[in-house]
Amino acid sequence: MRTSDPSTEPARIEPTSTEPTSRAEPTRRVLVCGALVAAAGATLVACGGDDDGGDDAKDTAPAGDKTLGAVADVPVGGGKIYDDAKVVVTQPTAGDFKAFTAVCTHQQCLVANVAAGKINCTCHGSSFDASTGAVLGGPAPRPLAAKQIAVSNGQIVLKPA
Repeated sequence: MRTSDPSTEPARIEPTSTEPTSRAEPTRRVLVCGALVAAAGATLVACGGDDDGGDDAKDTAPAGDKTLGAVADVPVGGGKIYDDAKVVVTQPTAGDFKAFTAVCTHQQCLVANVAAGKINCTCHGSSFDASTGAVLGGPAPRPLAAKQIAVSNGQIVLKPA
């Protein structure tokens, strides 16, 4: 028979309870409230950041205005298309800037380029006057709508509609 010394035997742990613990299942109200809080948080995060790289010109534009870019980016007699804003800015003569929607009135393609006084949509061959937005050729049924811009501190600023 083997005797054991209680000080050398491993301690035996007795279970304290075999009853399952009670957990409240989440109610529909709790789930809906949680979803609303998550959505509100996501909205605040999306609206709260300044993702423009800290461009001071954009930071100083009045609320609703959108800085498109430098006036130096728009050549005299040509133009520049700002895809994100869906705007084309032209400079028919030095210092005279015009802006139009960059969405062609035929089938809503974005215009492709500005050359020789024309805004060209290569989707179906429409062309528009770079000074007025009027249809010069192609299947486009209407002129490009004018957009309001301003030049401030060497930047082209799109005004809200």
